[in-house]
Amino acid sequence: MKHWLWLALIVLILDQSIKWLILLTFQPSETVALLPNVNLTLMFNEGAAFSFLADAGGWQRWFFTLLAFAVTVVLTLWLLRLKAGEGWLAAALALIIGGAVGNLIDRALLGHVIDFIQVYLPVIPLALFNPWPAFNIADSAITIGIVILLIVTLTTDESPKPKE
Repeated sequence: MKHWLWLALIVLILDQSIKWLILLTFQPSETVALLPNVNLTLMFNEGAAFSFLADAGGWQRWFFTLLAFAVTVVLTLWLLRLKAGEGWLAAALALIIGGAVGNLIDRALLGHVIDFIQVYLPVIPLALFNPWPAFNIADSAITIGIVILLIVTLTTDESPKPKE
């Protein structure tokens, strides 16, 4: 199933290309409306999801870098051991790998992850989350990969078939 690594490479190239384009074009916190509820905005995240541990003093950079590297190795080994017919699982793993490597590169080179997609949720109960924390292509690929992984895991019947 190694041929699925092309998807991880596409995610990585798209993620890094857009991040560097945004980095070269925008000033930090500069915002441009893209759609009524979606902005492009340059933000830096020194933590993990939702800026978790962003104010931890610097050690988190290397912790999250090593964690992303370890996750990438484990998921790549898992992907390479898949059997034919496990395409959805391979796609999910490839999306997560591509996203993890994209954010790993940012963190290792810059000390933070470049985020640039900012969404406002127009629904009143969700207004507490406005704007939604900024994210990037890598984060989106990881999220989609995890959703596919959960769906595949929850819908796959692994129980042994009775012999007739």
